[in-house]
Amino acid sequence: MTITFATSSRSTVGIEWELMLADEETGDLVGRAPEIVPALEEATALERHTVTQELLTNTIEITSGIGGTVAAAVDDISDAIQAVREQTDPLGIELMCAGSHPFARWFDQTVTDKTRYHTLIDRTQWWGRNMMIWGIHVHVGVEDVDKVLPIIHALSGYLPHLQALSASSPFWAGERTGYASNRSLVFQQLPTAGLPWALHTWSEYESYLEDMQRTGVMADATEVRWDIRPAPRWGTIEVRACDGMSTLPELAAVAALVQTLVESFSRDLDEGRELPELQPWFVRENKWRAARFGLEARIIIDREGTQVPVREHLRETIERLEPIALELKCEHEFAELRAILDRGASYQRQLAVAEASDGDLREVARSLIREFRNGPTRRDRLRGV
Repeated sequence: MTITFATSSRSTVGIEWELMLADEETGDLVGRAPEIVPALEEATALERHTVTQELLTNTIEITSGIGGTVAAAVDDISDAIQAVREQTDPLGIELMCAGSHPFARWFDQTVTDKTRYHTLIDRTQWWGRNMMIWGIHVHVGVEDVDKVLPIIHALSGYLPHLQALSASSPFWAGERTGYASNRSLVFQQLPTAGLPWALHTWSEYESYLEDMQRTGVMADATEVRWDIRPAPRWGTIEVRACDGMSTLPELAAVAALVQTLVESFSRDLDEGRELPELQPWFVRENKWRAARFGLEARIIIDREGTQVPVREHLRETIERLEPIALELKCEHEFAELRAILDRGASYQRQLAVAEASDGDLREVARSLIREFRNGPTRRDRLRGV
């Protein structure tokens, strides 16, 4: 099997953002995407951004065009949000985002009426019906197919950093889970999701896809749902590990981190340097630690097993990558990474709101709605995060 990796410009950026549709009064999910998306698809037909339906009718996905900078991709996302609000505001529908909804339950939700989604649910059953999860996907252009898998494995060493920054699913169906990112562990239950396999050449990747298609596991490469995967159609590496970001500036910050990491590794390859690659068992352990403890996790950073706080290693990484961020013209978005570390990630802010409201998860949902419109409030910043 031959899989063509499309031609793309180096370090260009594309962003996908899955958003919840919520009742403006209660914060509960509303399955009204089929009402609003057709008009949005027509209205945005000639735009760079798109708005589409997802697995559940309570969700829409907005997608940027190909951005030469993170700012360009984020501008597309902002334009898409404005277009969505023109449809949702008159209907009393709010937008919000996190890795999970604080209290909604799967059996109250409706699957979008598309063959691919019904096929997924038919195969995965209970786990598929429980996929009440929201995330972001960041694409970065790679100009040489031979770089793709080495960069993916090097990026796997930074999965805990990305998971900790984006962690936003501490609640599940009304319960506090004890995890910063419950979503990341739920999502990996799908048969083609989770950590990338240890494939090191493009021909190995092609053989993997051939095996999976021949045995009926998947129909094509789009059904590879790894935390980091090649996206052959676009000529990109796609990072899918992150929980849904609760605010646009935080989304931009994570996109900037992904872009600078990919560019850094690409430069290492240009200079003939071998990229770092952790043992798979360390990568798996790091994923669990970041899901469980978020920004308080201690992670493994090298093959010798050195362990450091992820917050500390994030600050070192940010400092190391700042010159690249400046060159890529994403220094403004990149600077928001330090702000996340200072004020706390979304999971920490949600927990603080729940504590301040005596466990009222409707107030957590309302705070997510406010954050999506306005960013974190000063009150949320001060309450223990």
